[in-house]
Amino acid sequence: MIKRLPLALLACAAVMALAGCGEKPQTGHGVRTDAVPYAGTGSNFTDPGWKAGDKVSWEAHLKTRQQYGQNEYTRSQTK
Repeated sequence: MIKRLPLALLACAAVMALAGCGEKPQTGHGVRTDAVPYAGTGSNFTDPGWKAGDKVSWEAHLKTRQQYGQNEYTRSQTK
């Protein structure tokens, strides 16, 4: 019984070491890159005032989002 314990531990360690070898390759199936970003997704959850396919409006909304939504200097209020 005592002689089998190191062998069992070795077998468990080998199984755990080989468990990471079973990952499937990520080939990117399902990713569509043939449409331009401003074409839209067909979802109803869009920003008001933006029309799908309007590149100028898309760029204006991105600029506004960058300036006011993701800029910590304009979001923070110092007192």
